[in-house]
Amino acid sequence: MCDLDGCGPTVDMPPIELNDGQRRAFLAGLASLPLASVLAFPELAHAAGERTQMIAMEGSDGTPFSGALALPQGDGPAPTLILIHEWWGLNDQIKAVTKEFADLGYVALAIDLHGGNVATTPQEARNLTRAIDPELATNQLVAAIDYLRKHPRSNGKVGTVGWCFGGGWSLRASLATPVDATVIYYGNVVKSPEELASLNAPVLGHFGTLDNNINEEMVSSFSDSLAAAGKSDLFTAHWYTANHGFANPTGSRYDAEDTALAWQRTLAFFKQNLS
Repeated sequence: MCDLDGCGPTVDMPPIELNDGQRRAFLAGLASLPLASVLAFPELAHAAGERTQMIAMEGSDGTPFSGALALPQGDGPAPTLILIHEWWGLNDQIKAVTKEFADLGYVALAIDLHGGNVATTPQEARNLTRAIDPELATNQLVAAIDYLRKHPRSNGKVGTVGWCFGGGWSLRASLATPVDATVIYYGNVVKSPEELASLNAPVLGHFGTLDNNINEEMVSSFSDSLAAAGKSDLFTAHWYTANHGFANPTGSRYDAEDTALAWQRTLAFFKQNLS
């Protein structure tokens, strides 16, 4: 089951097959694989995640937090991205996606909003998300965005992207401090026109028509609030005949075709707004 924070346990994972040679080559760092293939196998996701670097930061109030950083090849300026995890926490999956963005030319930082804790059951994940102090988490996101904008490899532009629980926080981050682009994968977008007054950059949303919680009624209300705030032109929503969590290859609701299309649209959106 899914709710506004996240989805339940992984079951009936769709078949993604790799031969032993492909897996050995990837683990040895000698080959690349499609992101969905990497995420579908725990040992491959762990290997990709190990290629990120954990860094320590401080929020605007001095509270310490951490994140997984991955840098692109070369030494020239690059666009930057904040990634915000699902309700499970900063696990190997989100670290692997961070490394994938770096391989595509981004300075990518996956922030940890759970203080180093990673859930393995829905109840653990629910407890972690409910324990979050919204003000503290916002301060951490603002500090992380500032860190990226000032990073020696940064071209000065920052985007945010999050999934489910992280999708809602991707939007919150863009309201708390200026960013250049925001992507939401089926995240909570309940906001009033007053809350959206600070939005100043384009937002791309990916949503499933079969999602019972992050549904068309919620997204329509979000569009209405944007219109009331005079910001309708900043939002683009894409709908997929899919359920909540459709872009997670480790979940039972994974949809390969829709995930690939959403990923293509996300990359094009970031290229347009962050290059």
